[in-house]
Amino acid sequence: MPWTTRGDALQPAHRTRLLACGVLAEVLDDLPLREVTAPLPSWWHEQGNALYVADRMSIPQAMVEVLTTYPFRDALIACATGMEFFSSVLVGGDGATIFVGPNTFMTAADLYCGAGSVLVLNAEVVATGKAIVDARNGGSVVAQPDQLWAAGAYVVTDDMHRLEDLETGARLNPYGAHIRLGRHVWLGRDAIVSGHVEIGEGAVVGTRSLVRNQKVPAHTAVAGTPARVIREGVTWRGEDTP
Repeated sequence: MPWTTRGDALQPAHRTRLLACGVLAEVLDDLPLREVTAPLPSWWHEQGNALYVADRMSIPQAMVEVLTTYPFRDALIACATGMEFFSSVLVGGDGATIFVGPNTFMTAADLYCGAGSVLVLNAEVVATGKAIVDARNGGSVVAQPDQLWAAGAYVVTDDMHRLEDLETGARLNPYGAHIRLGRHVWLGRDAIVSGHVEIGEGAVVGTRSLVRNQKVPAHTAVAGTPARVIREGVTWRGEDTP
């Protein structure tokens, strides 16, 4: 039996918000999401927050206790997969939106969503170890279904600190960036994706490569720091065959 108490199904306003943030209708509308009503701190509902979990799925009590350490408002979190193997889900301010889609398996992953930011993992996102996904400063990370991320993948909208020109004071590094990963993307071990990034369908990012403020064309393999196209017209399979 789940330790949480479940209430109503996904509210229409919350469905609209998730769709607007990049959750696919064909993913969302098949999910039996129910709102978690207890045990949660008194401020949770008073501040307009909502946490949904799919039927027969669970979220560890310790994870929720850490999530609710510091108050925030108007956060929407929907977990359509079991969260037992994740390390943490954290909200860093008001108005955060997090969606973890079905058949997503991320071993020891840390998810962070700042104020006014969006983190969407649509479905079938597999990360083999210690991935970090970080959306902040009003930025967003939206991953389409069918992702394979090797150990140590780091997907982050911002650098968490300001880098500026000494003479003019102008900011030099990304702020509130938006990251989009198309369907069937493979991130190699220790790959870094940061800033304003679009990775096309079927693309492969090589081990320890840096994709930063770049557009990666569909069905290409990229590698290096910064990443560059090393091969076009590629695809990949989850199984390892000759």
